Amino acid sequence: MAGFKTNSDDSQPLSEINITPFVDVMLVLLIIFMVAAPLMESGISVQLPKAATKSLPMESDPVVLTITKDKKLFLGKSEVSRDSLENKLKETFKKRDQKEIFIRADSDLAYGIVASTMALIKNSGVHKIGLMTEVSSPSKSSKK
Repeated sequence: MAGFKTNSDDSQPLSEINITPFVDVMLVLLIIFMVAAPLMESGISVQLPKAATKSLPMESDPVVLTITKDKKLFLGKSEVSRDSLENKLKETFKKRDQKEIFIRADSDLAYGIVASTMALIKNSGVHKIGLMTEVSSPSKSSKK
């Protein structure tokens, strides 16, 4: 009879559950999710918006860090090396109540250069960072 042990004298029902099919199904599901997860993350296509912006009110004397096309850094009007930037920023913001800096980076710079500079700024204790851009004129298609 199915479900009974036939080789023992006392006929007890088989109380063990066969989990082999369950494990097989779980492994297949695990493999499917492992393959599908990276595709879901990188499969999203996004077109970033382009918008005309208005000037924001600024402090009377804002701290501006300029990054030129050839990766030179200027804090205000004085050139600063990448190694000394963190210390210069600590000195500059020691006297200020508002810990805010604006980055004015060349548009041809690689994203990584600006991102690593932002990390240096955050390490110096400044957590409010603004990116300066040019105000673009509204396009003809947006006028309706």
